[in-house]
Parts: sequence; structure tokens; C-alpha cells
Amino acid sequence: MRELTEIELMTRAAWLYHVAGLNQEAVSRRLGLTRARVNRLLAQARDLGIVSISINERDLGLLKVEEAIRAAFGLQTCVATPVLGLEPGEAAAETALRMVGIAGARFLRDRLQARPDTVVGTGWGRTLAQLGRQMTGVAAPGAKFISLMGSLTANSAFNPFDVVQTLAQATGGEGYFLPVPFIVDSEADRDMLLAQRAVSEPLSLARRAELALISVGELTDASLLRRQGMIGAEEMAELRAAGAVGDTNGVFFDAEGRPVDHPLARRCIAVGLDGLRATETVLLSGGRAKLEATRALLRSGAIRGLVIDGDSAVALAEGL
Repeated sequence: MRELTEIELMTRAAWLYHVAGLNQEAVSRRLGLTRARVNRLLAQARDLGIVSISINERDLGLLKVEEAIRAAFGLQTCVATPVLGLEPGEAAAETALRMVGIAGARFLRDRLQARPDTVVGTGWGRTLAQLGRQMTGVAAPGAKFISLMGSLTANSAFNPFDVVQTLAQATGGEGYFLPVPFIVDSEADRDMLLAQRAVSEPLSLARRAELALISVGELTDASLLRRQGMIGAEEMAELRAAGAVGDTNGVFFDAEGRPVDHPLARRCIAVGLDGLRATETVLLSGGRAKLEATRALLRSGAIRGLVIDGDSAVALAEGL
């Protein structure tokens, strides 16, 4: 019987593996070759074009967009929800927040299933509140959830305490929070509160978080800070005049992600950009209104992961 050429062996191995659906062990038995030899033949078949791979790009979703964003900002992960193409407005913004919350919850569930004892730091806002509502189907009694910022506000809507409690209850984990306001009346008040053990100990835990989940705010009258009455119109105007385009965790930053110095920032009790850089910080951004602030925060170098709605992701990638 004629001995098969190398090309013929490659072709037969490739057909058995890719078309007939045999695994490498079965192919090696069929051809009378070692598994290592079959592995080399399959690799050579791809290199020589005997096997070509065709991918239906209709099923890729936003993979190209995600990869472009990930590479541009040096991220470890980027997850984009499907594009909806809704007209800008309140309904579109609420839908984007809900979709990002769902995707963020899926990300957190996967992380807790892999590492059920993870220490998770959380920010505040509508996006994190949506994430908390979607956290079902995972038990992680060894997990710890800690707010990254002062948790007492005049209005309880979307505050860090509620986010922490929701996540702890959903997973069976432990919840910790900073029992102080996010923005205090003066720098002296901030220093006094930080000296208290009831504040310094949970803040130390927050700085040791292995994963931080945060959102970003736009500096407009529609922002949560303004709508909750936490900053006034004059302070907002001062921050904009100083170049600030967004905020996160008490940090007001410019278009390049650099902190903007303002007395308001020195009255905030929170883990700042340096602390966020020290851990795996994942930004959840929902809605086109947050696009400018999201782009700027990604430039800060403090963000390692991004969960973003599809319409904003496409716009972000187009601007790269």
C-alpha cells in the first residue's frame, strides 16, 4: 500500500477532525498516529490553508467594538450590550441603565462563582442600583461588599448603603459601609470623621477590595449629584469652568481623566483615583449622556474593565 504524503495526512486529519467531528484521540487511532503528530498536522493544515475558518460576522455582536475599546484604553475586559438604536431621551437612558445593570450583574455573578470570597467595593448611582436588582442565582456567603464612599445621604435613593445591602442579601455575603456622609460641610469635618475608628476601619477594607464596581456621572443639571441636591448650581459652574467633565467617587476630572482641584473634592469621603488604580476597577456606564465623562475616566488609567450599553460603545469606538 502506498505511503501517504504529508499533505495527504494533513488533509485526512483535518477532515476527520473538522468535518467528521472526531476528537484528536479518535483521529490518532484512525490514522495510526500519535496524538502529538495529529496536533501538529492540524496546525500545519491551518498554516498552509488546507483548513480555512469562516466566521459569520452577523453573530459576532459588538466583539469588534469591544476589542477596539479594550485596546485603546488598555482594559482587561470590555462588555457591550446590544445596540438598540433608540432615539435619545429619558426612555432610552433608562433602558441603557437597565441593560448595563443586567450585564454588570452577569459579570459579578461569574466572578463570585469563580471566587466566592471576593471583597467587592461598590460605588453608587442608578446603574449600580440596577445591578443589585439583577443579582440572583448565586450564593457567596464568603463574599464581602463594602461601599467605596460615604453612605449617608439626605435622600436614600441609589445610595451606597442600599447597593451594599442589596448585594449582600442577594448573595448571602457580608455588607459593610462608611457610616458618614459622602460630602461633608468642611475639610475640618472630613479630617475629624476620618480619624474615627468606625470610619477608618471600613475605609481600610474598601481600599483592600479585590474588585471595585463604580459608575460615572456627567456634570450637568441632569446629573444625580444635582438632582439629589448634593452640589449647588454655583459649584457646578465652578467645576465646569475649571475643566471638569465628570465625577466618580468624589473625584472631579477633566477630559483627560486628570483630577480637578476644587474645595468640593476635599470635602468628599471616598476611595479616590489612586485607590481605584490599585485594584481591578470596573466602570459601568449606561446612556449616551455619560459618553464624554466615560471617555475621560477611561483616559485616567484607573479603569481595568468596562460594561457599557451598545449605542454608547459604538459612539465611543467611532471617536477613537
